[in-house]
Amino acid sequence: MKAMILAAGLGTRFKPWTDHHPKALCPVNGKSLLERNILYLQKFGISDVVVNVHHFAKQIIEILRVNKGWGSKITISDESGEVLETGGGLKKAAVHFDSGPFVLMNADILTNMDLNAMFAFHKERKPLVTLAVTNRKSSRYFLFDSSGRLSGWRNAKTGEEKISIPVAEAQEKAFSGIHIISPELFRLIQKDGKFSIVDIYLALAVSHIMLAFDHSGSRLVDVGKPEAVAEAERLFP
Repeated sequence: MKAMILAAGLGTRFKPWTDHHPKALCPVNGKSLLERNILYLQKFGISDVVVNVHHFAKQIIEILRVNKGWGSKITISDESGEVLETGGGLKKAAVHFDSGPFVLMNADILTNMDLNAMFAFHKERKPLVTLAVTNRKSSRYFLFDSSGRLSGWRNAKTGEEKISIPVAEAQEKAFSGIHIISPELFRLIQKDGKFSIVDIYLALAVSHIMLAFDHSGSRLVDVGKPEAVAEAERLFP
């Protein structure tokens, strides 16, 4: 299986680090987020990884060169001209994913989730996309029906909702930033340029099955803000 790590973001919530560095290179106990996730993927036999770059792209490219990808084969998807967000970045890299399901993950997520278990779930159930989720508190949630099928999205702070399939008692699940995607998704994406993959999922959820993989109980830290680094260092020595 192959994987893609999303490392192109501007990291505006991660200032002042991101005034001079990409967030993916933030160190946690001496290892960058990017290194940790490349090594995480290796634990599950994934050593063919695409990394997209935009913000301080040269820093990421150089550290990957110097460290020889920490033992993985790394392909750079260069978005230096324009950051394409999650959807546009994935579509740009589509040429690298034509041989079966692959992993897409955010560079700023640290977890010990069993990726093999998630892949086995995807292989058995055969959804278009499997989304790693937990029951933790969040400001934004994916919504699922009783069978775990994606039915919508909710912003808990503003009350904004995007409903794909009306469900009487939708289950709120916090997204863990890890997807397993069937390549069929690419032929269904009609947008070009800069766009969010979440909007694509919600539009396609009406006619295509996307499922929750609940890994509540696993260690997970979203290192989206500087104050999360201390928690990450406590949980990931």
